[in-house]
Amino acid sequence: DGSQRILRSLFPQWLLPAFRAMFARPLPKLSGRMIAFVTAQTCEWLMGQCTVTSANVTGPPTDVDGLGVRVERCRYLEETGCASVCINCCKEPTQRFFKEDMGVDVRMTPNYDDFSCQFDFLQAPLDPSEDPAFNVACFAQCPSQKRSSKGNCEGTTTD
Repeated sequence: DGSQRILRSLFPQWLLPAFRAMFARPLPKLSGRMIAFVTAQTCEWLMGQCTVTSANVTGPPTDVDGLGVRVERCRYLEETGCASVCINCCKEPTQRFFKEDMGVDVRMTPNYDDFSCQFDFLQAPLDPSEDPAFNVACFAQCPSQKRSSKGNCEGTTTD
């Protein structure tokens, strides 16, 4: 996937496998906190103002301080004006990148009303059939204005 390839290209080739081996596997909470801190500090140019937060959890771990990142108003989502682009070019490839390349789960929860996004590290992504982000109406400002027969933004539904 192109977006995931771009994320990989931001790191020296040796770093991601080393991170998985030295941090993600033996020290998952520390890894989640490190990634949250680095994400908040280095990604504002793309996403907008970011704050390290507690993660929203649906199970373990119970100590979640510092395992979340809140993007106050995602520039990427706001500029594209399309839920399908958010899901297919950001949310899904980023979740795969963190899991496959860094060895840490992340669940990203975009808020299409205020253009914020919550990253919850050490939380597995929801299955697309259960994830509300995949079942949204096309934005009024969506440049493609392609709607499925159910009125949802084309490319976001699981049917």
